[in-house]
Order: sequence, then structure tokens, then C-alpha cells
Amino acid sequence: MMDETSLLNRLYAAFNARDIDGVLAHTHADIDWPNGWEGGRLHGTAAVRDYWTRQWAEIDPVVTPEAFTTRPDGGIAVTVHQVVRTHDGAVQSDSRVIHVYRFEAGRVRAMDILPSG
Repeated sequence: MMDETSLLNRLYAAFNARDIDGVLAHTHADIDWPNGWEGGRLHGTAAVRDYWTRQWAEIDPVVTPEAFTTRPDGGIAVTVHQVVRTHDGAVQSDSRVIHVYRFEAGRVRAMDILPSG
């Protein structure tokens, strides 16, 4: 889990820095990603890039990992503190959720969002 945990920590830092290329460089080309903002699922790096570009134009999310757990299926569950602000700094939401990652050949293949607790 150490290599995957280190990778995920780097990816959260890149996401929070709005470094799309830094995140997508470590994902599978046909990544399966949740659209937590609008609903549905995204497939492929181009779709995820477009999603984040649109999202960051409208809101300012910061996602901080707090705990990592290996699941029985081999996935990694990450409890995160997620704060979403408007661009003028007003807090829209402040919550904890669980991100569950699956990997393939050292890259993020899929992610799901679960409620915490």
C-alpha cells in the first residue's frame, strides 16, 4: 500500500494545485471517474480533464486525505476532508467522504465516492 498511498498523496496535492496534467499522468487512459459535481460517470482522461476544467471555473474545491485503508478487494479507501468554496471564498460545503481507488499496472483505473460513516 505504501507506493499507492504515496502516489495518491501526490495526486491530491496536484489536484489542489490545479495541476491536471500532474494528476492525469498517473491514471489509466480509459479511467472510470465519478462526476461528483454534476452526477454520472466519466470515462477517459479527456472527459476527466474537461470535467475538472469546468468545475474549477465555477468552484474551488480542496480535498485533503486523512486516512488510507486497504480494502479486501485490493482497492484503497481514502477518507478525505473536502471543502468547496466559491471563487470569492464563501464555503459551499465542508464534509468528509471516502474515495475508493482501484489500480491497474500502477495507475489509477477507477475511483468511487462513498459517504463517510
